[in-house]
Amino acid sequence: MLSRVADSLYWMSRYMERTDGILRTLKINYASSQDDIQEFSWKPVLQIFTFLNEEEANALAHDSRGVLEYMVVGKDNPNSVLNIVTQARENGRSVQDHITKEMWQCLNDFYHAVRDERLAEQLQKDDPITLLDNLLRFGLLYCGTTDVTMARGEGNSFINIGKYLERAIQSADILDVKFSDVYYDVNREADTTYWKYFLMSISGYELYLKTYRGGFEAKNVVEQVVLNDKFPRSLVYSINRVHRYFERIKSERNASDFNQIDFMIGKFKSKVQFSTSNSIVQEGLHNFLNESKTGLYDIGTALGKSYFGYS
Repeated sequence: MLSRVADSLYWMSRYMERTDGILRTLKINYASSQDDIQEFSWKPVLQIFTFLNEEEANALAHDSRGVLEYMVVGKDNPNSVLNIVTQARENGRSVQDHITKEMWQCLNDFYHAVRDERLAEQLQKDDPITLLDNLLRFGLLYCGTTDVTMARGEGNSFINIGKYLERAIQSADILDVKFSDVYYDVNREADTTYWKYFLMSISGYELYLKTYRGGFEAKNVVEQVVLNDKFPRSLVYSINRVHRYFERIKSERNASDFNQIDFMIGKFKSKVQFSTSNSIVQEGLHNFLNESKTGLYDIGTALGKSYFGYS
């Protein structure tokens, strides 16, 4: 497979996964803002998903509708849903021969939905939850369509590597920002609704209730989001899937590059798998998450140099 094609498939998938994460976070945080109108702040969301400086983030922090418009259809925001879906579609368009017609249709439909000129006005006047749900369905349709129509070859492997690498970075980033609010102290008391909404934003609320019976505890939240291999958005689940799909692109032509990156993924995977919630707390949660994000970015950089022709 040409490096240009692999690059486009990889980034198409990363952009679509990022879009899903942003929309889920916006939906749950908007619901949370309606429960706590006085004290709710959008600053953590802006810190995770935008490049705004402190002053710009503070100006938007208490304007729910303004944040939604900026994050969904903001043309000046490079990480808005509009711009990310546009990037995903451009990558998909450049490799139409390597994806299915159904996948292209999903990308195209999503693109036209977020470019609808009425969307900005609807975000200001209508129910945002309904609008965000509708946009989420486009992403879910894309994921399902990719899974049932894409041939299980190199292209599918690069798509899944991008998807799960992006998901791992998001989970580490969101967990890092959420725990910064309680100063990374897992024993610090936090409102039950705080952890509830956080878990809902990453679709982990129901699994948490089934796994832990003693209410919401910060240490259990860390354990689920980092170490639970049954949780599809956990760090360990995501890196296991990155490793699985990376092993499928091994060939004699790229043995040295493959071995180097395989070692990096294996090293990161072992660090996470052989951690416990207690060892993570002892090491320092912020330090652990920072090192995790650095490791994931390093894997992405190595993929770029070895497989996509980046200098």
